[in-house]
Amino acid sequence: MVAPERCRGTLDFGATPKPSVTPYTHTAKYGSMGILKTTVEISDSLFAEAKAFAESRGVPFRQMVEEGLRAAIQQQRGARKKFRLRDGSVGGKGLQRDLSWPEIRRKIYEGRGE
Repeated sequence: MVAPERCRGTLDFGATPKPSVTPYTHTAKYGSMGILKTTVEISDSLFAEAKAFAESRGVPFRQMVEEGLRAAIQQQRGARKKFRLRDGSVGGKGLQRDLSWPEIRRKIYEGRGE
């Protein structure tokens, strides 16, 4: 477990990747961005637990944060209510008899100059 005094301070989420590793890039309206550095405020206890968990898995803390954010976003997207088309049926008896396409067309355009 990480000592609490080591949990405070600045985290470098955008450490320079090894030459063999391709950094994540994002192409935006105004060009391409590499890894973005940011500050995230979390409790010391959560940081210590996450850091220890990342170390036990042998992955960088930065990767743990990215995976957690992706999982949270995916979970919220999946939580949306699925669209269901309402039943737009109207009263009636449906098709009354079998008609060929030429007969249907004739009925549709009946009285319209054909």
